[in-house]
Amino acid sequence: MLDGEALDWSVIDTVMLDMDGTLLDQRFDNWFWRELIPDRYAQARGISQPEAAALLAPKFQAVMGTMRWYCIEYWSEELGLDIAGIKRATLDQVGFLPGAQEFLSKLELRGKRRVLVTNAHPVTLAIKNEQVRLSAYFDACYSTHSFHAPKENAAFWPRFNALEPFVPQRTLFVDDSIAVLDAAHSFGIAWLRVVRLPDSGAPAQDTGRYAAVDGVADLM
Repeated sequence: MLDGEALDWSVIDTVMLDMDGTLLDQRFDNWFWRELIPDRYAQARGISQPEAAALLAPKFQAVMGTMRWYCIEYWSEELGLDIAGIKRATLDQVGFLPGAQEFLSKLELRGKRRVLVTNAHPVTLAIKNEQVRLSAYFDACYSTHSFHAPKENAAFWPRFNALEPFVPQRTLFVDDSIAVLDAAHSFGIAWLRVVRLPDSGAPAQDTGRYAAVDGVADLM
């Protein structure tokens, strides 16, 4: 649902959740791509960090919202860096947002099917799972790379629903991206929520027309 209507848990069978910015703190990813990668790119090319950031900005902008934006292999080749290796070396900074684990445990107690749906590359999902054991909290975990379209692309949802046969009218989907929620809404998912504080170190984001929560813990 859009603005305002309280969740009716009696008609919700499936809860689908995004990973970064919904369950895991987006602060790690923002630091990784905005600070660490420009620094490593600068070191590799013998230029300053501001110069590296200026070179990277159009590269990022050109593929934002596409599968390449989320693809480790693409960025490793494009930047000449071992993106997976750098991520694995910084695993200790990956962590849950406040209350996320408790929320997932409550969903299990209520008998809801818990489905993780992330645009993150399968390698990224595996690396983060090493640190926080996300898969232990879910009945199924999916990377959109298997469907050749990100969640913000309308083509993703029928492909995904063919493999994960949820009933849109009885499904709650939570994400931190307005573009993703727009696509989910167009597909017919009845219950939608957006996370207002995906990055613990940043101000609240504009949540547009969607009912918002500071974090998933506020859903129960």
